Amino acid sequence: MKKGRIKVMLGNEACAEAAILAGCRFYGGYPITPATEILENLARKLPMVDGVCLQFEDEIAAMVAVVGASWGGAKAMTATSGPGFCLKQEAIGLAVAEEAPCVIVEVMRGGPCSGQSTSTAQGDLYQARYGSNGDYALIALAPCDAQEMFDYTIKAFNLAERFRIPVIILSDEVVGHIREKVVVPDAKDIELVARKAPTCRPEELLVFKAEANDVPLMPAFNTGYKVPVISQAKSLDGNRGNAKDADDNIRRIVRKVEDHIDEFADVQIYGDPKAETAFVTWGSVSRSARSAVDMAKEKGLSLRSVEVKTVWPFPDKQVREALAGAKRIVMAEMNLGMMQREVERVIRDPKIKIELFSKIGGIYPQPQEFLRFLEEKR
Repeated sequence: MKKGRIKVMLGNEACAEAAILAGCRFYGGYPITPATEILENLARKLPMVDGVCLQFEDEIAAMVAVVGASWGGAKAMTATSGPGFCLKQEAIGLAVAEEAPCVIVEVMRGGPCSGQSTSTAQGDLYQARYGSNGDYALIALAPCDAQEMFDYTIKAFNLAERFRIPVIILSDEVVGHIREKVVVPDAKDIELVARKAPTCRPEELLVFKAEANDVPLMPAFNTGYKVPVISQAKSLDGNRGNAKDADDNIRRIVRKVEDHIDEFADVQIYGDPKAETAFVTWGSVSRSARSAVDMAKEKGLSLRSVEVKTVWPFPDKQVREALAGAKRIVMAEMNLGMMQREVERVIRDPKIKIELFSKIGGIYPQPQEFLRFLEEKR
């Protein structure tokens, strides 16, 4: 059992609380439903810990400011929803290219475009991975409740600092606005990761020369180091490089994440791990699937729900292991089958049925619908 103070909070409030405890001291944002409570809470709380919260003229400016604050030495974050996430994409690519650790919370709502501003959805899965241009890698986490929203915010900051990347928390309206119990540990009990700074003389530093883990040391601005920071593919000294420099740089920023996926990937099983029928879920839909598993158990039926918590990079090995022995797989998503494509890529056995239970239009799926789907599609 977790130890700490028990609070009743919205998922968005839990995110803001965790960000403060994780060491966030800069927030750049723009209000948008259903993510606005994160901005509102941090506007009140960051000044109390000598932090800065700024509302910008648009989402692009907010994201660029987060990148700048990160290079200034701060742990920085922003939050938005679908339309704002679209606007942030070029600056997210900037964070990738400059290797600026930061956290981006995306509280999904119905789309496309303005869509359904107060309704839930899971339509931004691929945007989180491929929204910016070029080859790159980042990490995206998908909480299913307020407690995970708290825990994954801490984890997101730690992963961002460790790998020097933007980390996305792919939430949704249900997770952001559900109000429930959250255990908040004491600050002294929270393990935090900090980026590694150089200790060499300024003239000895090659600012993008990687250490053994493919992650370079990161000096902050105004600490005596010459730090060229550009958005283009670069050489080790930070200046624009040639074709080989670009090749080496791009391969490294992908490798530093994807080669270490086993160290942070999280896939969980709820229910009978040997059940022949398995749901695959992510985000808030996992909650309804759990209830369906429990209801089926009361009727003597054995089900399992495989919950994908780390959605990018997609955890192929962990998903394959969690689905071992399943003869029927039902993808349950609030979109038209985005993660289904990933599971079909991972599970290539033609004898295994992979079906889609899809709920869109802003209406959250109920456990009874899961069981009815199993019966009707038998």
